[in-house]
Amino acid sequence: MKVANLLENLTFGDKDPHAEPFHVDRQGRAILFTLKPGQSIREHNAPSSPFFVVVLKGQGVFTGGDGIEHTCGPNTLLVFNAGEQHAIRAVDELAFVGFLHGVPSA
Repeated sequence: MKVANLLENLTFGDKDPHAEPFHVDRQGRAILFTLKPGQSIREHNAPSSPFFVVVLKGQGVFTGGDGIEHTCGPNTLLVFNAGEQHAIRAVDELAFVGFLHGVPSA
């Protein structure tokens, strides 16, 4: 079993969002993302997996394939379908964990 406090010793990038893989194997990935206020992750998609997001800290604006913006905070679960375009912008200091199925290159 692997155990971690995801909010302990958070690392933020000065210019760009920071992504820290917590777990990666053939079955899936868990990645901790941190963004400073105003930082964003441009629109993109995960073509072969749904993308599950759990917001841990702060507020972020999450946009899905329908283009509608949702401001979400701690304890929120977001589900993006495989191939669904999505983007994220931090309103304040934001931390969330993202989960994907499978890692083709692992």
